Amino acid sequence: MTEPRGAKPFLLLSTRAEDAAAHAEQLSFARAAGIAPAMLHQLRLERERPRDLDLSRYGGVIVGGGPYNASDESKSAIQREVEAWFDDHLAEVLETEFPFFGACYGVGLLGQAGRGVVSRKHGEEAAVVEVAVTDDGAADPILRGLPKRFHAMVGHKEAIEELPASATLLATGDACPVQMFRLGRNAYATQFHPELDADTFEQRLRIYANHGYYQPGGNDRAVANARRFDVARAAQVLHNFTRLHSGHRG
Repeated sequence: MTEPRGAKPFLLLSTRAEDAAAHAEQLSFARAAGIAPAMLHQLRLERERPRDLDLSRYGGVIVGGGPYNASDESKSAIQREVEAWFDDHLAEVLETEFPFFGACYGVGLLGQAGRGVVSRKHGEEAAVVEVAVTDDGAADPILRGLPKRFHAMVGHKEAIEELPASATLLATGDACPVQMFRLGRNAYATQFHPELDADTFEQRLRIYANHGYYQPGGNDRAVANARRFDVARAAQVLHNFTRLHSGHRG
């Protein structure tokens, strides 16, 4: 895999305490984005939360999923520290229109940063769902190359109930009305997981077997559908994001 000359790496912000899940997440995002793993620097926020973050080193920021929810009734000290860290740095990202892509957990972060409403009204158990691209989504370069409808993998306890007033809805779904949106010019969030394929979906569901993401047997059905449907198409959004911003100069 050869990167364009002068290409900048991307920064992956992870919140997964499980080493196997965190390692697989980094490899999955790199694969889906079409970049070498060395070009995706991972910062595990459950371990360290640097006070200063030099965004000029990167083409963009990517946030993976994780165990935290904005609507959690009980939060550990580390979760509160991670949320406070994101509050500070997302403010800079949005103010400077720095390229940002958040998957799953990124929806809640970006939704709250834009003063939207995040709740458990539209949660989805682990499954493969059909995602429908809106007219605004079809016109957005991040969704270039995708059909009007495609399949993707989900599994989340909370979701956007009310979009921020300044947000643009890019994709929707039957059970979860907000599957993808943009805030400002360069900040994106997907409720689905574009980084996963069937094998990594199966691994992740096994790691989080007791976290309430599916009923008994639900993981087997979800993985079977991930092998049945063309879920690989969803990765195009990540590929487009890194291609557009690999040479970002701020």
